[in-house]
Amino acid sequence: MDRESKMFFALILVFSTLLGGAGQLLFKAGLESAGLYIAVYLFFGLILYGISTLAYFYTLSRRSLSWAYSFGGLSYIFASVFAYAFLAEPVSPLRWIGILVIAIGTAVIGLS
Repeated sequence: MDRESKMFFALILVFSTLLGGAGQLLFKAGLESAGLYIAVYLFFGLILYGISTLAYFYTLSRRSLSWAYSFGGLSYIFASVFAYAFLAEPVSPLRWIGILVIAIGTAVIGLS
């Protein structure tokens, strides 16, 4: 597969994991809110998860599982960054180091 095609699918997978992380953020926000907001947050979280899954399925139908699945680690990065930025959740220095290791590992596998 040529370089441009690989980059295209890598971007789809980054988009997919970004949406998955955003879905997690909405799930958490919904479960911490009250009234109608619970349903709204959970609904939109499920929508984002659905789009994320469709993007992943699209890529999986055209690329190898071992390559595509490795991008799943990015969802942990996005969820942690979103929790820190939007929910003011603390992230320890050791966890930031782990996030960096995941990012480097995903980049290495993505280049393979």
